Amino acid sequence: MAVDWLGFGYAALVASGGVIGYAKAGSVPSLAAGLLFGSLAGLGAYQLSQNPNNVWISLITSGTLTAVMGTRFYNSGKFMPAGLIAGVSLLMVGRLALKMVEKTHDK
Repeated sequence: MAVDWLGFGYAALVASGGVIGYAKAGSVPSLAAGLLFGSLAGLGAYQLSQNPNNVWISLITSGTLTAVMGTRFYNSGKFMPAGLIAGVSLLMVGRLALKMVEKTHDK
């Protein structure tokens, strides 16, 4: 049973983004969203570490962040933080989709 280090790193990035947003701009919504989505991503990484077939929480979390932050990046044109989180979240969606495809080929 392998630990999902990439998933835990992604969770830490999302949570730290919320904390930094609060520290720099005093944004309580940024803090709340960062901690909420970081916690969900951490839970997903934990579940993926326990059972490699259990990708759903990670997939929903990263997919939601891809859509929300991708829209913010499209509207603002600013890479930080929306573009960064959207890009990393999109990579996570791709990684999890590959895990799902591998899972179906293993059966």
